[in-house]
Amino acid sequence: MNNEQIEKSKRLFGKDTVEMLFQTHEDALWLLENLGVGCKQPEMLAIFKKFEADGLAVVHENRVYIMADLAKKCLETVPGVSDFFVPLNSFFIGGTAPYIYDDKAGKGGVMPTEEHVIKIARIAEKNRAVNGMGRAVKLKDEIIQMNLMDDHCSKPLYFAVTSDASLKRAIEIYEKRKNIMIVFCLTRPPLEVSENFSENFVRVVQAGLPVFISAMPMAGISAPYCYNGVLAMTHAEVLFGICVAQLLNPGAPCIHAGYPTIADPRIEYNPNYGLISHNLLNLLMAHLNLILDIPTFQSACTTHEEHLTSRAYEDAKMGQAMCLKYGFHMVRHPFAFLRYLIDFSMEKLEKSIEILENTSADDAPEVEMPVYDERGMESIMNTGLGMYMDDPLTTANLGEIFVR
Repeated sequence: MNNEQIEKSKRLFGKDTVEMLFQTHEDALWLLENLGVGCKQPEMLAIFKKFEADGLAVVHENRVYIMADLAKKCLETVPGVSDFFVPLNSFFIGGTAPYIYDDKAGKGGVMPTEEHVIKIARIAEKNRAVNGMGRAVKLKDEIIQMNLMDDHCSKPLYFAVTSDASLKRAIEIYEKRKNIMIVFCLTRPPLEVSENFSENFVRVVQAGLPVFISAMPMAGISAPYCYNGVLAMTHAEVLFGICVAQLLNPGAPCIHAGYPTIADPRIEYNPNYGLISHNLLNLLMAHLNLILDIPTFQSACTTHEEHLTSRAYEDAKMGQAMCLKYGFHMVRHPFAFLRYLIDFSMEKLEKSIEILENTSADDAPEVEMPVYDERGMESIMNTGLGMYMDDPLTTANLGEIFVR
């Protein structure tokens, strides 16, 4: 625990909200103990079976149950925030859009090219407001993509590794510059390992590369429809990845990149990234991790606009101001993305960087701080690994929370 961060978070959010974060951590540990995580990857299963005799883990029917004491021991070996190569309050050009937005034609769906990646990397390199970059868009050849990023941006980078060849290249880049992260969506809701990525996750951890562990439960779909409910589900999924990494390679750098998401019933339960609530939810996730002294990387400053409207830029400024007001470690998606993170706009990238340079904490909207809602855990106990659309808490909270 980072005691200095605890006091800072209390000043920013209030004592009751920080108490909610403490209880959220305990709830996530309960989830790992009682619901477990579905997993078929042999090396992952084997490392947890070693702890069965001591009562610290149970592996049953391809499901791993991790006792709280083991999870806490794993957290103790994660390198802390002060030991990490990215400073606090760092905005990244991050995410992975499948398409480029045609700014002149005003429509999306353009396939990204190497020239797009080079341009994005050069923008990241030259702007002081940008502290690093992820892929931003996805090229078919991930080795070409990581080479272009490495060639044109010296700032911290993160990208994917999905083959032995790309792992070999990532190791070479890491040995040269030491400021890269490998991104994995290791789990998919609810509490299930994505087996398409599990083998590569094991190899990357064994190689000693920093792992960026993402998870995205959605309040109202795969998690309870309240702040602490979706935070607990997100936290549990990432904690599983951290435990795997620390048991495979104690001291391996891990980044908690869980970003809790809101399913908005007003748009047919699709995710709404333009809500004030989305920014607050992710900032609360960041502060829980900072309190635990874990490097942390969330999502904020995005929009639900499909095109380059004034609202799209207002959403960027609102999210940026909230980040500046409350503080964070690393944030992705703050500049260039449009609705559902599908299209990446070069014009929005450059204009949103300019907006950030002229934004302060004073521009942040006033928000009502959430407190612990006991119904969140009641929902989990009742619904478990099921769907939460018809959960009584979801219907009770519609129009009450996550509306701004």
